[in-house]
Order: sequence, then structure tokens, then C-alpha cells
Amino acid sequence: MKKSEIRFSIALDDQKVPEAISWQATDAGPDIHFAKAINIALWDRDERGTMKIDLWTKEMPVDEMKRFYVDTIGAMAESITTATNDKVMAAKMQELCRTLMQHLEEEESKSK
Repeated sequence: MKKSEIRFSIALDDQKVPEAISWQATDAGPDIHFAKAINIALWDRDERGTMKIDLWTKEMPVDEMKRFYVDTIGAMAESITTATNDKVMAAKMQELCRTLMQHLEEEESKSK
């Protein structure tokens, strides 16, 4: 059986706030990659519930954080189609993404 590993490294300041997030994956080569935020969700098979880890660095701007979450919902819509073929659920998630993007664009135009 082939195994693949993903490793995250979080550099924290003295108040335990993330300053840097890096990751490596055995299938992504030897390079270290950097991120401003991560959102990890796991389905706990024993508890039959979701476990979540959300981390972001000090340098992650609020507007990028909002887009990150909209992108995450869009990616989940693609995944739900692949995993379950539930096109209705995926369409509702995609519609939410369109609504949220419109909201973000309106926010952006107001701040100019």
C-alpha cells in the first residue's frame, strides 16, 4: 500500500498567534510551500462528526480571508458532486458562492 504524508508547520509568536504556515507533501515533491491560512476538516469516524482546524497568519488581510472562505465553499461544491453526485446540493453551494462574491464586490466598491 502506498502512503502519502502532508505535514504542516506553524510558527507561533510568544502569544501563540501564527506568524508563518508552511507545508510539505510527499506527492508534491521536496519543496516547502507557504500559506497565509489553512482550513482543515476531518470526519471523525468514531464520533461521526466533523473536527476542524482553522489557522491564519497575522499577514492575512480580511478581504483575502473572505475570498478564501468563498473559494473553500466552491471547492466543497465540486467535491460534493464528485463524492455523492448530489447536483442539487452542489448547485445551492455554488449559488451561495455567487451571492457571497457579489457581496464582496459591493464591499470592495464601497471602500474605494
